[in-house]
Formats: sequence, structure tokens, C-alpha cells
Amino acid sequence: MISQLSWKIGGQQGEGVESTDRIFSTALNRLGYYLYGYRHFSSRIKGGHTNNKIRISTTPMRAISDDLDILVAFDQESIDLNVHELRPGGVVVADAKFNPTIPEGVNARLFPVPITAIAEELGTSLMKNMVASGASWALLGLPLEVFNKAVEEEFGRKGPAVVEKNIDAVARGANFVLELAGGPLKEFELAPADGKQKLFMIGNDAIGLGAIAAGCRFMPAYPITPASEIMEYLIKRLPKFGGTVIQTEDEIAAVTMAIGANYGGVRSLTASAGPGLSLMTEAIGLSGMTETPVVIINTQRGGPSTGLPTKQEQSDLNAMVYGTHGEIPKVVIAPSTIEECFYDMIEAFNIADQYQVPVIVMTDLQLSLGKQSSELLDYDKIVIDRGNVAKDLPPLEDGKLFKRYEFTESGVSPRVIPGEKGGLHHVTGVEHDETGRPSESPVNRKNMMDKRLKKLQDVQTKLTNAIKADAPNEQPDLLIIGMGSTGGTIDEARARLAQDGMATNHVTVRLIHPFPADMLAPYVEKAKKVLVIENNATAQLADQIKLHVGYSDKIQSMLKYDGTPFLPSEIHNQCKELK
Repeated sequence: MISQLSWKIGGQQGEGVESTDRIFSTALNRLGYYLYGYRHFSSRIKGGHTNNKIRISTTPMRAISDDLDILVAFDQESIDLNVHELRPGGVVVADAKFNPTIPEGVNARLFPVPITAIAEELGTSLMKNMVASGASWALLGLPLEVFNKAVEEEFGRKGPAVVEKNIDAVARGANFVLELAGGPLKEFELAPADGKQKLFMIGNDAIGLGAIAAGCRFMPAYPITPASEIMEYLIKRLPKFGGTVIQTEDEIAAVTMAIGANYGGVRSLTASAGPGLSLMTEAIGLSGMTETPVVIINTQRGGPSTGLPTKQEQSDLNAMVYGTHGEIPKVVIAPSTIEECFYDMIEAFNIADQYQVPVIVMTDLQLSLGKQSSELLDYDKIVIDRGNVAKDLPPLEDGKLFKRYEFTESGVSPRVIPGEKGGLHHVTGVEHDETGRPSESPVNRKNMMDKRLKKLQDVQTKLTNAIKADAPNEQPDLLIIGMGSTGGTIDEARARLAQDGMATNHVTVRLIHPFPADMLAPYVEKAKKVLVIENNATAQLADQIKLHVGYSDKIQSMLKYDGTPFLPSEIHNQCKELK
């Protein structure tokens, strides 16, 4: 029996690749396996090669596998593009319709199954995804009744007749491939899972769930890859909690509506990707100047311009830290796991309210859209903190206004929700005095700038896990630093390096701005060498470390900006060269 296996399905976009993967992985999740998915798709609605890869394991992991055990191909292009990943002795299950062939020199077994023909016999070629799923499931020797339960969940709303036909398609695919192979493949027999209940979701779903748990009740947004699933998730669920989602005409409208809602006392967020963030920058400055909290999700993708809208990248860091004109306090946090996507949303809303600043939650395409196993979430950990909200105020004297922007020791002024008696004040995007009235006084300007900018002096101590250090060694040969979705891949590479006799530390930077220099410095100081892993071309995270921590002479970068995530072997090999 084996403890891990990697499965991939490929075809043209719109052929059912996504639904095949969804049902296949849902059934595996029911059995209790740990899963990690990677979705490669074209930036078109229909057509263009797409593939979904699922790694299946009996133990937790958070990385794409280097190789592939089983490839399901709906066309020859899927074989040609992906067969190089197959390990020796791997398997290709292909639709016999296109007379599949395996390139010369590839050590793999081909099982041509009349996937389309079987589906058409059942009434529609649309069911070929179920035929292919059944063939894959059968080769692994897994119980068919578990898979059929997943089919019932997927198609139950369409009625029992549709469910029955799809279950029949699964059975026919399974029976055909078992005849070809002579039974389940013993070398692909998975060891039993631990049976623990697990969540299985994408990061965007965890963000949406976290927003609801944080008390968010309004989301204005404009659809954009890879952020759209957050809006889609909340469209279905937010109304159940008295909230609503509005699709706006553009990202400028989205962010300004979110700022307005937060000013009115309703926790609100918006979500976008790099191009949308660019449009939001002026309004982010408005949030900072008026000291109105707002939460913005930036799901990074390949840029610049339209760039690679469906591919992995981490190149918006500088835009999030430096993007707005002028100088305002803001916070940028970066979850690195599904669980952190959930909990960081509560943290983001609390920080936005406590400091009355914009908070940007930075993810990347792989974390946003890669479906992964997650431990069950602990709702008892949720604490809502609305910050310094003034209530039960004394009546205002005639002609007086409430000091909404009052100078305080912390820089955080009392905030009132509109309608609060005694809280009348002026709000404007121009410089203003303590009551909000416009002011161009040099003395007032300096005092207001100092007031706003000192608000974040203690934010590092407020944010849980500004950095995350895994299994620190006292005298490491190498410190590996990453952010976002790279964490699990780095951990896997470190396990291999330990077998090579190389002592390493790993730090995931979770607070991007203000940068947690004091927390990171001891790890950088004790390491002989430092390698920073990031999906961009200009070493943006490494530059932040050099700027705030120093030690430029020992810091090196490993950069990948071809649109694909890092593989464990890539990081392992690069680290070995630094030994």
C-alpha cells in the first residue's frame, strides 16, 4: 500500500474537467484523505487546455507533487502536455475516441476507454466525465458506493433519473477499465485514511466564511479572476445573515461603497486582483485620510495589465505597500493556509476597526483557488472588536462639532456611527482639523499627519503570528523565507534537506506592512545563509527584508514568474546548491 498518490485530469475547457475533479476529490474527502489541488486553466470561457491535479495523502501536506501517477486525458493534447510528469510505470486513462498514443520513450501504461461512446450510449456525451471518474476510481480499488454518494450530492437536485444515469456511467467506466487492467492496480492501492473529518475548500471560500464570521454584512465587488469566487460564495450565503452583495460597475465604485458602508457602521469588504487594486488606490487614500476602516482582498495573479489572469504570481506586494499617493497608515496581511484565510478575516476586520485604517488581505491564485484539506475551524476563537466607538455622548453646545479626529496619545480618535446623538462632525478627503472641518494650517497639518501615522506603532503585537516560524534550529545552515502559498512547498523541501543532513529554518512572513523587522531579525541573524522564495521577477519580499532587517550580504532569492507554483523538488535542489 502507498501513502500518497497524484491524479490529474486534462481536456478542453468546458468539457467537464472541473466537475470530474470536484466529484472525484469530494469522494476522497469523504474517505478521510488529505487533499491538495492545483487548477491550470485558460483565460477563456470555453476552449483551451485545462487540467486539474489532485494530490492524495494519508498525512497532511500543502504542496503540489513533483510527479504524477494517473493521468486522465480527454484529448491527445492533454497527454502531450502532461505525460512528462508521469513517474515510471504511471498510467494514462484516455478516451479511445481520439486514438490516444503515448510519446516514444515514456514509461507508462495506456488504457484506452471508450469514454465518449459509453456516455453517448447513456444518452449524452456530457456524462463522459462520470465514465472517466469511474475508471479512475476503479483502478485505485476504492469502494464504489462512496463515489456514488458524491454523485448523488452533485446531481440530486436534477432528480433521481439523472442520478441513476450518472451512477450507471460510473459503473460502466469502472467495469471497462477493470477488464483492460485485469483488476485494480495493486501498486496504486492507497493505505486507509485516518478517518478524521476534514473541510475541503478553496481559500476564497474560507475568506468568505471568515468574513461572515467576522460580522461582515455587505460586499460590493466587480468580478475578476481569481477573486470572483469570494463574491459568488457570499452572494449565496450573506443574505441568510441579513447581508447583501452588490455587483458594481467597476472596482472604484466597489471600494467607495465599501468605505461608505463602513462609515455607516456596517462591516464591509471588497475583493479584487491586481488590475482592480490599481483602480482602488485613490479611494484607499480616502479611507486613510478620513480614518474610515475598510477591508480589501487582493488575490494576486500574473501581471502587469491583463497579464496572466489565470496563473500564479506574487507580484503585487509593492503595489499594496506603496500604491497610494501621499502617506497613510495601512495594514497588509498575508494568510498562508486555508485556516489562516478564515481566521485572518476576523483579524483584518478587527484591526481595521481598532486602528480605523484600510487593511489589505493578500493572497495569491494558488491559495485562492487551490482546493485543499483543512482542519475543522474553531468558532470559539472568534472575538469581535469594533475599536474606539463612542456612545452615550453628552449634548453638543450650540455651534460645536464632535472631535471625530481628536488628537490622542495612541493616534486613534473616537469614532461615532452616524445618528449617534452628540456625534455631529464633518467628513472630508481634504486635510482637516479635529472636528473634520477643512484646514490648511501648517501646524494642524503636521499634527494630523503625525497622529495618523503613529496609529500602527503596536500593530505587530496585535496581529497573531506576524511571522510564523516552523521547527527552528539554533544554528541553521539555511533560513528559508516565504509568504502566501509557498509555505507547504518549503516545508516539504525542508524534510528532504533534513535527510541530506542540512539544518534549515523556515519563516513565513504573515504581516507584510508594517514589516515585522524586530520579529524576523533574530532568525536572519543566526542563519549562515538566507533564501527568500517568491513568485515574482523583482524579489519584492527580499527587498523588504533587506530594507527593514538588513544582512543583504547573506540574502539570496529564488524567483519563479512563469505562471506556475513552486514544486518541492525545485526548492530542494536550489537549497542544496547553497550548502
